[in-house]
Amino acid sequence: MTTKSAHIAGKAFVLGKNVDTDQIIPAAHLVYSLTDPEERKLYGKYALSGVPSSESGLPNGNIPFINGDACESEYSIIVASDNFGCGSSREHAPACLEIAGIKAIISPSYARIFYRNSVDGGFLTPYESVGDLSEAVQTGDELEIDPAIPALVNHTQNTSHRLKPLGSVADIVNAGGIFAYARETGMVPK
Repeated sequence: MTTKSAHIAGKAFVLGKNVDTDQIIPAAHLVYSLTDPEERKLYGKYALSGVPSSESGLPNGNIPFINGDACESEYSIIVASDNFGCGSSREHAPACLEIAGIKAIISPSYARIFYRNSVDGGFLTPYESVGDLSEAVQTGDELEIDPAIPALVNHTQNTSHRLKPLGSVADIVNAGGIFAYARETGMVPK
């Protein structure tokens, strides 16, 4: 069984509020195939390319999510303010973040369709924070998510912040998506 709700550790990338799906993956980059391995990498390369550079990596701004021609980011956890993933309902948004190396997002609130696409597609784990952590965490901080508590531990700042439990989506996250969950539970044939 996949354990996507296990401990997740890595560097933080901080974003503000109302990051929409056009900022996560601009429509101009929706031309690549998710099934072709070479084209799939390009979704990682262009992840968050629509975020204005003045807001990238807040609060300092102008921090690239992807360096140069790389297709993966050095960051593993996005910490954002309210309403992450608003905008259109494209599944490419959580997919491109996973392709870029994101394992989890922490936000006080999500657009419902982005949240469900993240969970159902098995792309990444969307944790809800208790309060807005986008000012308490700095881009580059070393973070660890402990799902058992649940809490976000900031090793750089030696702080800890409570997260809301995943609740009923935990089993889907652990299975690796809604179809894997349905196969595991016998809802559909294996």
